[in-house]
Amino acid sequence: MESSTRPFTLFYTVFLILTCRYARGEDALDCPADGRTWLTFGLNCYHFVHGEEDVAKSYTIENAKEMCKGYELLTVKSAEENDFIVKYSPFVWKGKMNVWLGMYYDSDEDVFKWHDDNSVLRYNNWEDGGYDDTDLPLMDTCVALHSNTGKWENISCADEPENGVVCQTKALWTPPPKNSPLLSALVIISVVLILVVSAVVWFLHQRNSPGSSILNLIEYHPPFRSPSTDQTCLVEAEEIEEMP
Repeated sequence: MESSTRPFTLFYTVFLILTCRYARGEDALDCPADGRTWLTFGLNCYHFVHGEEDVAKSYTIENAKEMCKGYELLTVKSAEENDFIVKYSPFVWKGKMNVWLGMYYDSDEDVFKWHDDNSVLRYNNWEDGGYDDTDLPLMDTCVALHSNTGKWENISCADEPENGVVCQTKALWTPPPKNSPLLSALVIISVVLILVVSAVVWFLHQRNSPGSSILNLIEYHPPFRSPSTDQTCLVEAEEIEEMP
């Protein structure tokens, strides 16, 4: 019975998940409408700063922060996000670019942290040797991502202006409109599917378990009737014979 109902259960589960996702507006994510070209990946928006045609635009770290004012410099917290930057970079810049990463060195804890939330790095993609393989003083060390390999490198914050810029911000959640006809239709269909699937599961269960038929669950109790005259006489006769 379990194998028979599995397709129905799987179909209903998938449909219900999609309905809930739409109802919560999980896919209604928007990027800032500031005239820039923003790309979405995951729950974030990214703006790749373009240069002139065939000319890569370069900024110092301070210039880069000014360009992304109100947002953050690129923050990479997963391998998938790192790959996204590498794959899209050739559509923006020709050749290798070093993209500023929005991190800083915390001398109190002796670790690099992200500017956006001051969190310690959970993911990294350093070149061989790691973050401490440098002759630069850590307080003057910034980090860039190589657009052709995705590897991270320590560079000087003051002496390296030839780097690309990617601004980043959280995507804006836009709730679905109230009284949406599509949402109402999905809710109604979901309820109908619940009833249909429940009926199918019950029917298959009954078919595979004949002893548990609904007819057997209903016991018949005849209505109470007074005994006939003959039955009354027989009972009285038995009682008299039993008397000593």
